[in-house]
Amino acid sequence: MHTNLFNIVLLAFFLTIGSAKMYAQETRTQKLDAPAIQKTDSKVIEVKLGTVTDSIKKDTLKPAKTFLDGKIKYKAEDYTTIDQKKKLLTLYNKAELYYKDIELTAGKIVMNYEKDEIYAGRIKDSTGKLTQNPVFKQGANVVTPDSIRFNFKTKKALVYNSRTNQGDFNIKAAVTKKESDSVYYMQNAIFTTAKDIDNPEYYFQTRKVKLVPGKKVVVGFTNMVIADVPTPLALPFAFFPMSEKSTSGILIPSYGDSQERGFSLQNLGYYFALGDHYDLAVLADYYTNGSYGLRAETNYAKRYAFSGIFNVRFENLISSERGFPDYSKGTIYNVQWSHMKDLKSNPSSRFMASVNLGSSKYFQQSINQANVGSPLNNTLSSSVNYSKTFNTLPQVNMSLTATHQQNTQTEQIDMTLPTFQLSVDRIFPFAPKDGIKKGFFKNINLQYSANARNSISTNDSLFFTKQMFKDANVGMQHNIPLSTNFKLLKHFSATSTFNYQETWTLNTINKIYDPFENKVVTERVNGFDAFRTYSLSQTLATVIYGTFNFNADSNIQAIRHVMKPSLTYSYAPSYDQYYDEYDYDGTGTDFRKFSRFEGSTYGAPGNNMSSQISYNLTNTFEAKVKDKDPTKTTPRKISLLNSLSFRGSYNVAADTLAWSPLSVSGGTTLLKDKMQVNFGATLDPYAIDNGGRKLNTFNIDNGGSLFRMTSANFSMGYSLSSRDASKTKKDNNDQGFRNGGRRDDLFGTNVDLNDTRKSQFDDDEDTEEKITSFFNSDLPWDLTFAYSLTYGNRSRENKIVSNSLMVSVNTDLTPKWKVGVSTGYDFVQKGVTLTQFRFERDLLSWRMDFNWSPIGEYAYWGFFIGIKSGVLSDIKWEKRNQPNRILQ
Repeated sequence: MHTNLFNIVLLAFFLTIGSAKMYAQETRTQKLDAPAIQKTDSKVIEVKLGTVTDSIKKDTLKPAKTFLDGKIKYKAEDYTTIDQKKKLLTLYNKAELYYKDIELTAGKIVMNYEKDEIYAGRIKDSTGKLTQNPVFKQGANVVTPDSIRFNFKTKKALVYNSRTNQGDFNIKAAVTKKESDSVYYMQNAIFTTAKDIDNPEYYFQTRKVKLVPGKKVVVGFTNMVIADVPTPLALPFAFFPMSEKSTSGILIPSYGDSQERGFSLQNLGYYFALGDHYDLAVLADYYTNGSYGLRAETNYAKRYAFSGIFNVRFENLISSERGFPDYSKGTIYNVQWSHMKDLKSNPSSRFMASVNLGSSKYFQQSINQANVGSPLNNTLSSSVNYSKTFNTLPQVNMSLTATHQQNTQTEQIDMTLPTFQLSVDRIFPFAPKDGIKKGFFKNINLQYSANARNSISTNDSLFFTKQMFKDANVGMQHNIPLSTNFKLLKHFSATSTFNYQETWTLNTINKIYDPFENKVVTERVNGFDAFRTYSLSQTLATVIYGTFNFNADSNIQAIRHVMKPSLTYSYAPSYDQYYDEYDYDGTGTDFRKFSRFEGSTYGAPGNNMSSQISYNLTNTFEAKVKDKDPTKTTPRKISLLNSLSFRGSYNVAADTLAWSPLSVSGGTTLLKDKMQVNFGATLDPYAIDNGGRKLNTFNIDNGGSLFRMTSANFSMGYSLSSRDASKTKKDNNDQGFRNGGRRDDLFGTNVDLNDTRKSQFDDDEDTEEKITSFFNSDLPWDLTFAYSLTYGNRSRENKIVSNSLMVSVNTDLTPKWKVGVSTGYDFVQKGVTLTQFRFERDLLSWRMDFNWSPIGEYAYWGFFIGIKSGVLSDIKWEKRNQPNRILQ
């Protein structure tokens, strides 16, 4: 079966014409009365229109009722004449007339105040060309005809070659007759969404039109014309319901085919305009092998209150045919919700939601969306948070949070439903009334915080089943830190902290040896239990500054080095009272310790005394250089290293392996902050044996170096663009970002079949600006790349764990042609990563694009051409070859 272009476009045209909206010009009329005639040479004249009364008052006759109850202002550049005999007011060359909400400008305006009519038309310039078309404006409606005749009294008008805008439509009619405020008739009219109504790239042509603004449009024979060439797409008549509000209607499907599932219709559905603040779209997909998909999507918003997006997707997938060995059947689903509360509505409370959960294999197997980067996401995450601030003294903060973390590879799911947090601001019980706190005693402060959590750990098969909630762990933890800080020897800052912690849990365990199963069995015990711990810490920190000055003639004026060393001693006792023993092998000779709090929400307290000294050294390097601008005498600061940190600890209470590995990390920005560079390494002072086990022997004493590098990483990202750097490529409503992807297009751009009119590129530049830039050889472009390297040597494997490069480039070859590519290379696997080519042609009111991923498991291509305007978005043609996503 092959796609029949004519039938598809004809069907889309019929359905679009049957459900589209059209708006026509509403020209309101006013009654016209004769003005008091005044002769003047002034270019700007203001007259108060009314009734001219006789000097002799007649009691038997009522005075004539005025119909122009306002002021008329008018002016003209060449001349203004008033003919009392013919009752004519004539304005010539750049004529303007204003009355109430009516504004009329033209080359020539003639007002007959006896017949209550106004005529406006063009005039000839020195070359004989007609210029200064009339512009008739009443309220928000604007008409630009060749000429117009308007009667104030009957409210009727004749408009010749009118040009007006109604919604997304531009309308031009040879003759328009206005019968009243609610009925218009047009003859030989065209309507289009093209910007240039006099030279449109396409339009719909009809001979007769009846328009009732805000209600309906009825047309006779209508034909679609492309590039002034009539097409066979036509309708004998059509009826368009009109409304300024959103209206419900059918959503036109798109056609596709798949080798695994056959032919398909995708995104067939119905749009429900439920109100001013929210809507609903219900869509469905169907494949000839029996596969189908259902989706419900809604957008909602209320100004200064909230906004959000919610959608649910379900797909029943069948691969191959029943009876074949590769036959498979399964279901996948995905739920996404994004909600943002406006802080203006209530500054003391906030509600936010970012939900992305469902089947772990959804984005790998979904057949509705051409998800380029989404299948590469290894995690799905969600967070729903409500927070409230109580402006008491001290201030109290409360929050409720539900979280979800899902590994799409292992299908492991960790959730908190919910987490409750409460915190009370610091209290200084010994602070003086003047608020100045100095010394150990005055800086003593305490806080209170509570954390209650319902933790769930499950997998895809048990997600939202009864067993999932049965295995939940519930607990609550109270923290009361008591601390103070003070200066020591003028240059050191000291902080002392005592922390008391109490933990409650509703789930504990018990371990016993089962002689029948010949193994240790862990039993779950439900019921309230608690343990209490405390710890002490003392921190000493300072800041050291060092500056190295260069010669005055040097470009580098000085280099500044800032060091922030800190030393912390912490102590926590052993909590053996919370540990019991169990018979490990049933012999009664091998007993091992365990805590009944193991596996609970907050874990078990330590059974070994901790007496530990931690050290941390953070460095920053800056340079002062001469500014390239010779007029500036102040040197310019640049960052050499944003951070270079060394961290480690020594356990005083440990008998062996007292020194922890040394952690080194750092980062900086280069090339005017366009490039971000980060690096890190872990250095272990102890040696290992041939089996990879750590020895209580320093590596240097075992014939090695001072430290043994067990891991290292290096990453670099670079973004460069000729466009405004402040413009973000993707916002929070971008579908790829909501799927868990990146904001940039390093992994390609997602093709959302729900709205293929959307550009794959940033299309926020004006066409005229792009053309000007083109002739100035300043083509818009952007470049993004990321490089990542990870080294592993924990057990003498001494190998590169990962080494990859990702690149994305977009540019405008011409003001109308856009091209882009996203690709990469994996140096470990020695292969090209997922690659996408993007091509797009701006056809003014139309758009054409081609999207192609030539290699990999998700290889596909797609072509689209259609009208940009949402009113006629269903007039399109698209063809795509979807990837064969077989169930795993």
